[in-house]
Amino acid sequence: MATNPTRSVCVYCGSRSGGDPAYHQEAERLGTALANEGWRLVYGAGDVGLMGAVARAAQAAGGDTFGVIPEHLLRAEVGKVDLTRFIVTETMHERKKVMVMNADAIVVMPGGAGSLDEFFEVLTWRQLGLHDKPILLMNVNGYWDKLQELLDHVVGNGFADASLLDFVGSAGSADQVIETLRGKLAIAV
Repeated sequence: MATNPTRSVCVYCGSRSGGDPAYHQEAERLGTALANEGWRLVYGAGDVGLMGAVARAAQAAGGDTFGVIPEHLLRAEVGKVDLTRFIVTETMHERKKVMVMNADAIVVMPGGAGSLDEFFEVLTWRQLGLHDKPILLMNVNGYWDKLQELLDHVVGNGFADASLLDFVGSAGSADQVIETLRGKLAIAV
């Protein structure tokens, strides 16, 4: 009888908590839910903002945590060295590559320029056929509505095929993320 391998979910999110308390609450819910599903959290290894919230919640629920941080951010993002696995890279690009390589799906929580950079890189890689992993925008309280409008605008103006929109899903809460990923990460036993 075959057993299911551990699934890993890469979570991109802010190193700040943002202005809406729902962002922090959903980060905690997501960390807990990932652990409860038996899925490993892969994230940016910081202990601040939403990054810290999702990781601490996953750890508190007994989850496996895999953090990747570039050396130059160890202090600014307060590298969370008590993770199950903690990797220090030389560059941001290497960090992003290691995170995606070690994940089966990508979830993008509210965040700033760094989260946008990560999202667009992983979306571009998907568009180019470099991976086929699900990408979900965790659209807490409509945070990513404008980004979804931008993607529609890009497609509508002929700068990408409509298939680009099929590469990005949306979920408004941690519960919806888990429900969506259950189907996408299911493997036959």
